[in-house]
Amino acid sequence: MPVEVTWWGHATCTVEDSGTRVLTDPLFTRRLAHLRRRRGAPPPPEAADADVALVSHLHADHLHVPSLARLAPGTRLVVPRGAPRQVPGLRRLRHLRLSEVAPGDEVGVGDLVVRAVPARHDGRRLPVGPHRSPALGFVVEGEARTYFAGDTGLFESMPKEVGPVDVALLPVGGWGPCLGEGHLDAGRAAEALALLAPRSAIPVHYGTYWPIGMDAVRPHEFHAPGAEFVRLAALRAPEVAVHRLEHGESVRPGGAE
Repeated sequence: MPVEVTWWGHATCTVEDSGTRVLTDPLFTRRLAHLRRRRGAPPPPEAADADVALVSHLHADHLHVPSLARLAPGTRLVVPRGAPRQVPGLRRLRHLRLSEVAPGDEVGVGDLVVRAVPARHDGRRLPVGPHRSPALGFVVEGEARTYFAGDTGLFESMPKEVGPVDVALLPVGGWGPCLGEGHLDAGRAAEALALLAPRSAIPVHYGTYWPIGMDAVRPHEFHAPGAEFVRLAALRAPEVAVHRLEHGESVRPGGAE
């Protein structure tokens, strides 16, 4: 399974397959509104080197315009349909090749096909905004099939919508002490793993950002989700190889690490 995955923190990963670099939900800042990066250095400049960047939904910790502005001219940027209308800053990124997609749409990049799949998550830019775009996951199909879930809750049709995959990048936490509807915690991510039955999985979206001033509030919610996902995955989906990465660490699922 010749794919390499690097986790940069939060939901930001680089997936290398068939000579093509795919970057997910780029977030390169130390601070975002009330959030501060509490673990791992911000991604190095080479993390912005990508052939295509995928944005799963419009929340500012996933669609971060200053981070997207660091991408090289000509990089393909794939966003949920309608995103440029909801996020005017996207229209200023004229150096990028913008593609808007909805579930079921496909985009070819090099020898890869990127397919947008549904996610169960609030697609609004602001918590009280009247306009929304669909929240998405993506399946990157090349020599391997890699599922990036973005932010999503568990839903019954997930295996059918996503299809067979080799590697699953699953969110297992968040940036606060409570996760509401439309999110996966470690337990629900392990349930998703059992439904999807990939060969390998990597937990993401935890242990990176935390609200300023909440360092002493339920700190286990910040530190524990990755290890808890590993524990629960061994119970619910023991046939799946789970790789818990440190920030900036890479793995070749199914091959030499």
